[in-house]
Amino acid sequence: MFEVRFHGRGGQGVVTAAELLSLAAFEDGLQAQAFPSFGSERMGAPVIAFCRIDEHPIRLREPIAEPDAVVVQDATLLHHVDVFGGLAPDSYVLINSARELDELGLEELRTRHRPERLLSVPASEIARRRIGRPIANAALLGGLTALAGLTSLDALQAAIAERFGSSTAAEGNRLAAADAYAHVSAHLQATRA
Repeated sequence: MFEVRFHGRGGQGVVTAAELLSLAAFEDGLQAQAFPSFGSERMGAPVIAFCRIDEHPIRLREPIAEPDAVVVQDATLLHHVDVFGGLAPDSYVLINSARELDELGLEELRTRHRPERLLSVPASEIARRRIGRPIANAALLGGLTALAGLTSLDALQAAIAERFGSSTAAEGNRLAAADAYAHVSAHLQATRA
């Protein structure tokens, strides 16, 4: 089973990101489960959402304490909330930021974890360019798809279409996911070279 924990703030689409990832897993023929955890139900308050993916039915219902991947939609949470709690050395980390991890004050994270699995992606900028708003969830999922290979980009695109229909938001989010996927893929190829 692969477990993903999403961190963000109310109104940033954190819960939708977990739901989209679970829909993409279903598209790829996998089992999935997505659910949120709210500390305070106000706009801007820290929010956590979870997604589990497996080939077999998922019976667990508790929050994810030891994630295989962490997605941080709001970098302002990095030093205020324990977003990396329970993270194993081989886990994936994807952070929404145009700044590198060292610039975010996370150089110590590289010493404890596999550096090739730690990445920032300018998801808000990509989203602003593609949908006109900095709602970065679809772009981050595109980046996570490239980084961890949980689902296919085609499945993610189908999940976005299912969730948003044929609206302009659907098209913009599909393009944002593809852009972030390409961004992360290019970064991974450059680090392997």
